[in-house]
Amino acid sequence: MKTSSTVTMKDPMTLIHFISALATALFACATCGAADDGAARAAHAGQPLIGQPAPAAVLRTLDGGTIDLATRYGRRPVYLKFWATWCAPCLQQMPGFERIHRQYGKRIDVIAVNAGFSDTEADVRAYRARHGLTMPIALDDGSLGRRLNLRVTPQHVLIGADGRIAYVGHLDDAALHAALDRAAQGRVAAQPVALAPQAQAARVFRVGDKVAGLDLPAGAAGKPRALVFFSPWCETYLRETRPATARACRRVREDATRLMKRGGVDWLAVAAPLWTSTAELAAYAKAHPGTPRVALDRDGAAFAAFGIRAIPSVVLVDAEGRVARVLGPEERGLDAALRAVRGQ
Repeated sequence: MKTSSTVTMKDPMTLIHFISALATALFACATCGAADDGAARAAHAGQPLIGQPAPAAVLRTLDGGTIDLATRYGRRPVYLKFWATWCAPCLQQMPGFERIHRQYGKRIDVIAVNAGFSDTEADVRAYRARHGLTMPIALDDGSLGRRLNLRVTPQHVLIGADGRIAYVGHLDDAALHAALDRAAQGRVAAQPVALAPQAQAARVFRVGDKVAGLDLPAGAAGKPRALVFFSPWCETYLRETRPATARACRRVREDATRLMKRGGVDWLAVAAPLWTSTAELAAYAKAHPGTPRVALDRDGAAFAAFGIRAIPSVVLVDAEGRVARVLGPEERGLDAALRAVRGQ
């Protein structure tokens, strides 16, 4: 990097400004690749959605109320921002999101939709208080995110006044603000909006239920099965924003690697589609040899089928194909649980 001036210790304020500018530039260089990657993922996720009727859904709010999206479409635009408390770019965008709410709130329904992935209501409440957020905050159970191809956080979904999806993105940039301006000036639908129907609640397999109809690689016949629900970035990305979760992901991976060697159980690690591709899963498997084989839950259906909303979680299925045990992120004793499933 070339500069037209020389900084010396005789000019301490200049040195301070120079270091600050350099740090800002280095941070931008370090994060621009991730931002571009997030934008590309959101754009790809949004391609089949643009121009389609928005899905009907009733969201539960953080304050105990509900938001019926179907009653809002066709009256004025709706801006849904999916986010998570552990998400670094979400934190970076929150001040701008608050400004958007204050700027457009009388012309656009601005709703912060917590993705409900490895977050609790307590996490969201603390986050709202810490950052002084005033926009409505809704809690997704994963169903709306699945219908809107949630692949990154944050993910912006803007529905025009005509009730159709007009924009999907990741960045708080000129494209987003141009889309908001267009939506704010759009005309309300002259006729009732033909909405995409509300999805029926997915069946959740509970302990004792026979598991069937999942689009996952088949297990070995006659063997119990251990399904490890995770994300390949859990141990690394969450090390800073959610260290307890990162440690739990490492513990479960190491336990699974150790227990696999005993045989007698079919193992499969199932990754959520958020921030994950098949190539990234392959890289993860290569970096951690000896771990269970991995599969991408492309539409989140397997996570939904077992009611998994937090990583890491382990579902144990007995040799008859019935759910025997579900262990959450903080639960230990995988070894003993496996012995019980195997009847030892």
